[in-house]
Amino acid sequence: MDKPLTTSPKPIINCLFTCPVIQRLSLRIILFLLCVFALNLRAEQSAEYTQVLLIGPDSDALVAALAQHGGEVTHRLPIIDAIGGQVPTTNITQLIAAPGVSRVIEDKTPTEIPEPRACAIAGDLDISIHPSSLEWRIHNFATESQHIQSITVDWPADLEPPSLLIETPNKRHALGTPTRGAALKTDIKLPPGPSTVRLASPSITHALRQNDLTISLGLEDCEASLPRAYENNHESFHFPTLVSANLLHSAALTGSGIGVAIIDSGLWDNPVLTLDSQGQKRVVAHYNAITHEEHGPLEDLGGHGSHMASIIANSQRSSEPASYKGIAPDSHLIPITAFEPSGDADFLNIIRGLQWVLDHHKQHNIRVVNMSLSATPGFSYWDDPINRAVFKLWQEGLLVVAAAGNDGPDWGTIGSPGNNPYVLTVGAMTDSWTPADTTDDYIPDFSSRGPTPEGHIKPDLVAPGGHMTGLIPPNSRLYRENPNYVLKTGEFVSTGSSQAAAVVSGIAALLLQARPELTNDQLKCLLVTSAKPAINRDGRLSYSPLIQGQGLVDAARALTVGVTECEQDNLNINQAVAGKEQLVGPIVEDERGDPLIPHLKALISTQPPEKGASSNRRWGVHAHLGRLDPSKDQSQAQSVPVDWAAIFAAEQKKVTSLSSKDD
Repeated sequence: MDKPLTTSPKPIINCLFTCPVIQRLSLRIILFLLCVFALNLRAEQSAEYTQVLLIGPDSDALVAALAQHGGEVTHRLPIIDAIGGQVPTTNITQLIAAPGVSRVIEDKTPTEIPEPRACAIAGDLDISIHPSSLEWRIHNFATESQHIQSITVDWPADLEPPSLLIETPNKRHALGTPTRGAALKTDIKLPPGPSTVRLASPSITHALRQNDLTISLGLEDCEASLPRAYENNHESFHFPTLVSANLLHSAALTGSGIGVAIIDSGLWDNPVLTLDSQGQKRVVAHYNAITHEEHGPLEDLGGHGSHMASIIANSQRSSEPASYKGIAPDSHLIPITAFEPSGDADFLNIIRGLQWVLDHHKQHNIRVVNMSLSATPGFSYWDDPINRAVFKLWQEGLLVVAAAGNDGPDWGTIGSPGNNPYVLTVGAMTDSWTPADTTDDYIPDFSSRGPTPEGHIKPDLVAPGGHMTGLIPPNSRLYRENPNYVLKTGEFVSTGSSQAAAVVSGIAALLLQARPELTNDQLKCLLVTSAKPAINRDGRLSYSPLIQGQGLVDAARALTVGVTECEQDNLNINQAVAGKEQLVGPIVEDERGDPLIPHLKALISTQPPEKGASSNRRWGVHAHLGRLDPSKDQSQAQSVPVDWAAIFAAEQKKVTSLSSKDD
């Protein structure tokens, strides 16, 4: 059964309607690294003191009220007319009634137990191939031994049948030559830590590819299998080409001079992150919102922030012609540290980070703010403290890019600030490890779905977010706790809508270099109107816009066929900042309680989309029309209210017109 459309826990809904002054902020701020991680918002509090946010028109009155009731100011947040502080828990009731205090939000988040791994055993993402043998390192992440009950191995038909060996720290298990493709019954106790699966055959050479093999370890309640892999992942990360950023690179568009602020866990002091493609320093400023310090040592003990920065701006050359491993290799980076190494974050620190961006964006030409984080909405978007800070950034002309979240596939799982109608909200898709074949690209279950609690259509679009290659420091928590995601060449591979948001932030920097006059509204319109929707053979959308938004982002299309006018023009940021705009979206519930977009009902397929290879789904109008036989296939069924052929013809006309101007 699907969850209710609202994602707010019922106690919070009740509090919002029955306690208009004091509210408990029960949110989970999540760094979207992997769909299996949920890192909780941490309330910095003791048994005697509680952390609070006080909102009111006069900051001096707020400070006086807090002091009068035994509190101490920790944060000054004029971006939302607020201060943060700690107050004796027993004095909160009196604080509510203090003069000048309009609203008190108590940061009192219950402790949540981290979700367990789907399987205690997991293997590395890549294998080591040697003459006559190959090795696959596996890890037991449990504290006790795990029972391997069966092993299945398959290999190319021209490979001489290999012998199989499992080597643990204290024992070698020689298993002979297994039957190709058949489960071999075993009774192996795998101790905690790393072990090795080894195949030996005289015909194993470096020409063997990981994707030619199948290795699967069967446990009592789960299975650990050798994943698919990119060819030569170290030389090419592939996602820049998937979104056509490589085409802009070849036109000397690299995000040069465009400032991108990253609200995250910090930045690794690594040359490919701190220097641009010309070897020039490009970290123009950095701020620690936790310690309230500027220009301290660059570090990232968590790892997530460096992974985002790597996707946005890795300045290493790719093996693909005229391309780089990051989307905007010459953009300027402004890391804002708001998350502890554990992944915990105070919402006050996030807002303080946004305050710093507001105060310094002109000085550092910050045009894009990457927020690869999410909180379960506990307020209407217009009352959410983080969203109210985001309003001020949007009013100043900054493009805020937010992760949709990793809480799919249920409806209504978009987090905050991704639920804000103004921001550019990004869901995740995956290429199934086959960059040259788009027919198996799909949207994985973890990517959060709309609508928002107020009925808005989100995400706005999707971007690559599956098995994304990047860099994080070896001493970071993510690196140490997830050795199976570290490639033999040192890169870290991760999955989530965080990574998808970072891709779009990088593309935004490329577009702003090409067209610096663009407003944030115009830039958002360019990106969403040029996205490539997933379309079935009958012309219906493969996914609801509540899953794919407007489709897959494409940097080159944004510059050529995107338009600067869209539904964003109906919003009024000045009214939103003033608290006078409270927008409700078009979503209603159908007879089953599922979300329905009335004006698009006939356009959305009722067939469940395939995961992986599909003969039905294609990404983009061009790909959809290209697979049809014009002599017998229509571009869409008669009941589909969109003329894809006409849309394609209009796009071609626009591209031709641009080419003529260039000539």
